[in-house]
Amino acid sequence: MLTGTFINVGTVLLGTLIGTLLGSRLPASLQERVMAGLGLVTLVIGVDLALAWRDTNPLYVLGGVLLGGLVGEAIGIERRLQSFGDRIQRAVSRGRHSMVSEAFVTASLLFCVGPLTVVGSIQNGLTGDYQALATKAMLDGFASIALASTLGWGVALAAGTVLVIQGGLSLGAGLFKHILPEGGEALAALTSAGGVLIIGISLKLLALKDVKVGNFLPALVLAPALVGLVMLFR
Repeated sequence: MLTGTFINVGTVLLGTLIGTLLGSRLPASLQERVMAGLGLVTLVIGVDLALAWRDTNPLYVLGGVLLGGLVGEAIGIERRLQSFGDRIQRAVSRGRHSMVSEAFVTASLLFCVGPLTVVGSIQNGLTGDYQALATKAMLDGFASIALASTLGWGVALAAGTVLVIQGGLSLGAGLFKHILPEGGEALAALTSAGGVLIIGISLKLLALKDVKVGNFLPALVLAPALVGLVMLFR
């Protein structure tokens, strides 16, 4: 039931190890190119997923992202994530400059926001099929190498986030079987909203804009919820 999640955790840890070892050997200019390359690829993936709104009403995605941003801002999700990362950073850096907090938050969002996290975890939990999560694990492994080469070992902490979120979704998969049917509008809205958030992550990786993607995480719940709400009145 958790096979795919364990594979994903392993690739994140292995990728972080490789990236950390390589990072100290790469000049600053190459580190910047690695981060820029990851940002560009992340942007393309985000745009591709966001276009899933063609299979539903774009207003569901727009409403979910806007409402999600308001809810996330009120709760202070990004602030809480950053605060957790900062506590870890203070515990390990001992006054030295460290990017542990940034590495943890950025990697956690990148690895857990995409629809493959939700769909793959549910599929693994319901049927035992972990192919989707294995594919995601490979992508996350390469992303871990790129992130760790520039941000350091703090990326490894995101393995804990993957374990908790994907593991929780897999264990509770039965609850989502009828809520997110394959090919349904709710799943399309979730996929598209996830794509929009991934675009936000790419903007940060490219050093264009810090969108505070963490505050938009409620959109992953609200976008499909809007679909269900409208269906109740049809």
